[in-house]
Amino acid sequence: MTVPYYVSPEQVIADKAEFASKGIKRGRSVVVMSTESGVLFVADNPSRALHKIGEIYDRIGFAAVGKYNEFESLRVAGIRLADMRGFSYDRSDVTVRTIANAYAQTLGSIFIEASKPYEVEIAVAQVGTNQQSDQLYRISFDGSVHDESGYICMGGEFERIADAVKAEYHSGMNTREALALAMTVLTSEPDSPEGTSTTEISLRLEVALLDRTRPQRTFMRLNRDRIAEMTQ
Repeated sequence: MTVPYYVSPEQVIADKAEFASKGIKRGRSVVVMSTESGVLFVADNPSRALHKIGEIYDRIGFAAVGKYNEFESLRVAGIRLADMRGFSYDRSDVTVRTIANAYAQTLGSIFIEASKPYEVEIAVAQVGTNQQSDQLYRISFDGSVHDESGYICMGGEFERIADAVKAEYHSGMNTREALALAMTVLTSEPDSPEGTSTTEISLRLEVALLDRTRPQRTFMRLNRDRIAEMTQ
């Protein structure tokens, strides 16, 4: 008689978590920071075609690390949810908490029910009327939601990057200072070539800002020239 192969639920969950974590750590890092003028998103991303940062709604932004096709499908789903809620009710009813909870439910279901979990980690943020009212959430591959204060670091060697950001970050930091800090921590990874100029480094970065001074749609991308200008 053949003995059926048995794997405990605990081992299955542990194996899925390890698989997803390894996939996320292979990706390039992202830093999200609340600043005096808005919420800044900075990603180490040399690609001009595949974005890791995007707009969800008027005052809500999105960033992700991991497998592009997986987090891009989630970004599009978030936009559809926000549009539907804003159309059915009111634009002010679209909140980052709603989006974060929807992502958490989706990723949690996939992690438990699918044979392969999504290899992604997501950050969503909503810019407020002042820095104290900014909201930042990080959603893990298993659907866990983390309400972050001030900044979020994901992907790559995120522990080292988070420690570096924690040592320098402070409330009231302006966008130029925050971008310089993000550039420093993102381009100091072990695989970064030495002697790289600021201009060359800026070409690797994808940067966007939720500008709190804008009346409705606050999301704006910073082009390569603007990034280089701000980091001189």
